[in-house]
Amino acid sequence: MLVVEDERRLAAAVRRGLVAEGFAVDLAHNGEDGLHAAREGGYDAVVLDLMLPKISGYRICQQLRSEENWVPILILSAKDGEYDQADGLDLGADDYLTKPFSYVVLAARLRALLRRGAVPRPAQLRAGDLVLDPASRRVRRGETDIDLTAREFALLEYLMRRPGQVVAKTELLEHVWDSYDSLDLNVVEVYAGYVRRKIDAPFGRGALQTVRGAGYRLAANGG
Repeated sequence: MLVVEDERRLAAAVRRGLVAEGFAVDLAHNGEDGLHAAREGGYDAVVLDLMLPKISGYRICQQLRSEENWVPILILSAKDGEYDQADGLDLGADDYLTKPFSYVVLAARLRALLRRGAVPRPAQLRAGDLVLDPASRRVRRGETDIDLTAREFALLEYLMRRPGQVVAKTELLEHVWDSYDSLDLNVVEVYAGYVRRKIDAPFGRGALQTVRGAGYRLAANGG
């Protein structure tokens, strides 16, 4: 386990608490050392503060994920605002725990991360040259930005999280629309058409595919 925390007394206390729970723990006291250690150390998980000297915890998350380093990251921070937490998770962290905290809860959350393992969890979703960034709410095809409504964005994001899979209209209706029971399946067809006209038609592509009688599929290669 790697703990990146600039307050040395707190870092030492976190280390003692985690060692008592059976973890082997290394420490780094600034963002630069933490990023280097996370890249090179082969750790099972990283406990990361946000407000660090030299490189912030946000930057460390973003940089590791951009390098396709999927080590599980738990942010441990005094920044308890909802937007602080959303930013950390959107940039690639797997969990967020605010200070003050319980060592029992910290250890339990780390064990949960270890059970999942270092599986790919990109901060940006990609299908060929089609890129969707949930944090900035941006979509682009190559270098061209694509303007989507909130509902169109949600539909495309759901499909891009399941590249190459056939997703039923009922599943899309349930997860993308709030009032599932009061809507007709035709609304999915209508919005799929809207999305297709924006991400495919202007570029001569066919990423959003209709699977007759089954639902929709987003081509993993971007069409």
